[in-house]
Amino acid sequence: MSKMFRISLPDGSVREMPEGSTPADVAAAIGPGLAKAAIAARVDGELRDITRPFEGDAQLALVTAKDEKDALELVRHDFAHVLAEAVQNLYPGTQITFGPATDDGFYYDFAPTAERGAFTEEDLPAIEEEMRRVIARDEPLIREVWQREDVRDHFQRTGEAFKAEWVMELPPGETITMYRSGRGESAWLDLCRGPHLASTGKLDPQAFKLTRVSGAYWRGDPKNPMLSRIYGTAWLNKKQLSEHLTRLEEAGKRDHRKLGREMDLFHLQEEAHGSIFWHPQGYLVWRQLESYMRRAIDAAGYQEVKTPQIMDARQWEQSGHWGKYRENMFVIPDEVPNTEDEGPVITGDADWMALKPMNCPAHVLIFRQGIKSYRDLPLRLYENGCCHRNEPHGALHGLMRVRQFTQDDAHIFCREDQIVDEVRAFCELADRIYRDFGFTYSIKLALRPDKRFGSDEDWDKAENELRDAVVKAGLATPEYGWEELPGEGAFYAPKLEWHLTDAIGRTWQVGTIQSDRVLPERLDASYVGEDGERHRPVMLHRAIFGSYERFIGILIEHYAGKFPLWLAPTQVVVATIVSDADGYAADVAARLRAAGLRVETDTRNEKINYKVREHSLAKVPLLLVVGKREAEEGTVALRRLGSEERQLVMSLDEALAAIAAEAVAPDLAAKPD
Repeated sequence: MSKMFRISLPDGSVREMPEGSTPADVAAAIGPGLAKAAIAARVDGELRDITRPFEGDAQLALVTAKDEKDALELVRHDFAHVLAEAVQNLYPGTQITFGPATDDGFYYDFAPTAERGAFTEEDLPAIEEEMRRVIARDEPLIREVWQREDVRDHFQRTGEAFKAEWVMELPPGETITMYRSGRGESAWLDLCRGPHLASTGKLDPQAFKLTRVSGAYWRGDPKNPMLSRIYGTAWLNKKQLSEHLTRLEEAGKRDHRKLGREMDLFHLQEEAHGSIFWHPQGYLVWRQLESYMRRAIDAAGYQEVKTPQIMDARQWEQSGHWGKYRENMFVIPDEVPNTEDEGPVITGDADWMALKPMNCPAHVLIFRQGIKSYRDLPLRLYENGCCHRNEPHGALHGLMRVRQFTQDDAHIFCREDQIVDEVRAFCELADRIYRDFGFTYSIKLALRPDKRFGSDEDWDKAENELRDAVVKAGLATPEYGWEELPGEGAFYAPKLEWHLTDAIGRTWQVGTIQSDRVLPERLDASYVGEDGERHRPVMLHRAIFGSYERFIGILIEHYAGKFPLWLAPTQVVVATIVSDADGYAADVAARLRAAGLRVETDTRNEKINYKVREHSLAKVPLLLVVGKREAEEGTVALRRLGSEERQLVMSLDEALAAIAAEAVAPDLAAKPD
């Protein structure tokens, strides 16, 4: 009699299944509808192939297309494998390397033969057609456990040098799996951890598109061979793909780099790679955000500080950044080796300095000046802090990923009994700020990583405090996308993350607050408690914009360059129809400036339609058109950017009152509704 396993289902029921049975067998036993819909399984929490046999009693949750997060990860991984098989079918001798799923699809890195040369985008249509043929063959995807040496020998025999190298570097004791696409001698094999769908035919052949080709070094090292990386986007069905492609088209129109040029906001150039040249119009947006944030922090009880750009390496060693973050720091001079996990030890008379990658150690040094009492806490120190991080050249992307940036950074030094209330207050402040800009958001709790400082007891406290604060703020609900992310915290603290959703549905991780007991200990921060003894404060690291550069980039794309009136660099242009109105236009502009508005005049000898088009391209929110009649009657014709309505004629006084009222920035000091 065969051994029976107890399989527990999410509804609390238990099914007894014979040894050798699979999640697919459980689905079939429940009913034909579920057997058809189930595409994978979570067994004791681990995502697995639906055809992988149980190894004992287990908790089982069957995965269907309704479990979109898991389903998308599976199909994208499968599309990557189908891409690799298709390329090798079309171009024998091409070597395969890595092919992961991504946030909206997949990619695979290939080493083409010397005769073939690098792939180009002209190759993509033929590869897509071959992928559809692989899918149509409905080839089974079969998981096999192999010995390390057998995998190496197989890939050496088949000329796959990259895979043969990689398999020998996998951790000892790790189960090594190969996936076979198809059956028999002609089956296609790849080294992969899995899981996969039951067969290629489970993929929708109309739900993917290959998008582009780029170069990528093997294992990301410029000393290694250059590979061809083919990207694709993949979804569960054709409708989702179509919606995604529409979003991509809209995103292209909103690209902050394109709009930044058209609106004359900023530029980048090689002489300062990874840093931004802000033009007057762009820096006006920056200044408005800076003023807005200062009003917010003043009302919330923060004190603004300013700290040095360059600090001694001993300080970074003491804080832990030298060992954990050295490769991302600009060191002066830059010859210090970094061969140990904890970084080089600074000894003797060495005078190494580093540009600060973050502001927190400097804020601790301010806190340590003078004796602090428990009555002084919480102490909230804020800085528009300019930081430098040595991001890889290939990772730089407009305003979104730079090497020099300014954070809206603050650190709250508080007692243990103040933590939950301080985090709750921050959650409420962040909520008001994001809503002022028209964002919705979700909140995630990033939990302890494998490599970290601090005791498990301290991490338990910190994680629970952040949970409690979000609950107190009423934000730990499905409406706010509450989710916990194991292993994604910083090396010194867990953190709450705010993921904003923009006008076209994209998400951006921006704000954060971290509960840190490590840095105050390492940098010897203390206060005198009510008992007269020294105690360590807890340090809450927090930001809302994240960085001004990235937040402005997000805002440009969120608004498609059409900033709300209070934030627009030029709020109003007064444009003339005829030269006889030039004097009146100057008077109108003077009245508007006196009311605190940012105004330009356009008295060029050009047709008014030309002026309207030009200022529309520059995304000026309001255009006041004046001619001879308006000058005689003391009126203006108001045109609003993007409005389908005809221009509205009104008296100058009426227009001035309406524009001034609309241009008022949100008041963070006011009580929320």
